[in-house]
Amino acid sequence: MPLEQAAVHYASGAVAWDAGLAPLATLRGGHNAATGRQSVLEVAPIIALRGVARINLFDVVPGLTKRRLLRRDRHTCAYCGGVFSEDVLQCEHIVPQSRGGATSWTNLVAACAACNGYKAARLPEEAGMRLLFLPYVPSRYESFLLDGRNVRADVHEWLAKRLPKGSRLH
Repeated sequence: MPLEQAAVHYASGAVAWDAGLAPLATLRGGHNAATGRQSVLEVAPIIALRGVARINLFDVVPGLTKRRLLRRDRHTCAYCGGVFSEDVLQCEHIVPQSRGGATSWTNLVAACAACNGYKAARLPEEAGMRLLFLPYVPSRYESFLLDGRNVRADVHEWLAKRLPKGSRLH
């Protein structure tokens, strides 16, 4: 959320709680005519708003991109276990699209070009291949980390504590 929007939430009393070791920003306003004191508002890097969300954000499936998929799988080929750069890895459909396989978090894994080419339009069993790990839908917390933004250390720690036990981001 933009800093200005966060400031409005603080000023209106809509912030239920906040977290973070140090403020994200310190905003300074005008001076009080009676006291001469300047208004100061510290905005934390993590804020929770009062009220009830109209949707459960944890039911929202994060958008699927190649970068997020490769980060979820830690740049590791799901078939040979090799670790590769983004230009070598491909998004591989476990159930091929030609057989009705969906482009979804649970049907895609990272695969090196060699393994993906060998498997081709077959199921892993038909190609004599075995998945080294199972695909899954990342949680909302994982999604923030998968985006690869510059996450502050205190925010990263807060998110990491909330990762599901089965997450490969541990």
